Amino acid sequence: MDTPRIAVIQFPGVNCEYETLRLLVECGFLATLVRWNEDPRRLPNFEGFVLPGGFSYQDRVRAGAVAARDPIVEALKLEASQGKPILGICNGAQVLVEAGLVPGPDDDGPIVALAPNRMPGRGGYYCRWVYLKVNKAKRETAFTSRFEEGAVVPMPVAHGEGRFTARDEAIFEGFVDTGQVPLTYCAADGGPAAEFPDNPNGAAADAAALTNEAGNVMAIMPHPERAAWLRQVPLNLAGEWGERRQAASRLSLIHI
Repeated sequence: MDTPRIAVIQFPGVNCEYETLRLLVECGFLATLVRWNEDPRRLPNFEGFVLPGGFSYQDRVRAGAVAARDPIVEALKLEASQGKPILGICNGAQVLVEAGLVPGPDDDGPIVALAPNRMPGRGGYYCRWVYLKVNKAKRETAFTSRFEEGAVVPMPVAHGEGRFTARDEAIFEGFVDTGQVPLTYCAADGGPAAEFPDNPNGAAADAAALTNEAGNVMAIMPHPERAAWLRQVPLNLAGEWGERRQAASRLSLIHI
């Protein structure tokens, strides 16, 4: 089988495109940077797409709102309809939501939003490591197939507008029932995210990621490209992965 070709879509102002490319190559893909102003007719040449993090168009109007109206996003909608996987990370997630690719199109426009963080005693940009719980009992997605159900995975968040919400947040309970919330914020031991900072932004249903109905398009607010190698995990991180990082650090000292 030929090596899958993945396009990393670069909008003006994103800043995680090269980290994302590096991770995709490490995972065995042929990854190519495709800029927003290139011919959208290139997209059928790829088997999948990633929209990286950053601040496209300086987050004007709303994060992701301007990029979502670029012609290349219209071309991505066609690729999504053909079942190709599309992953949006942080700002890329905001673009997918603004474009209606996640959770899906609606005649009245986007039915969910990524709103400013809701944190007690403060506001604005927030950056820290958090814990995500894998939820795949209801349905497998293109992005959780390598994880066990209930696995706890640490990742960093770094955003100012990361709160999944809707006019009626009860809609998210429906997304949970249909398996469209494959990753939720949780405590270090995998227990529910009782409050901030386990849920770092106040997202409805503790959603860290949301997919379309088919499960081939996912918007995720945490940054997997910043948590791909054990050396990226903080030494003082609680839980299994912090312990693995500490053990690896001790082993490296033994061999110096």
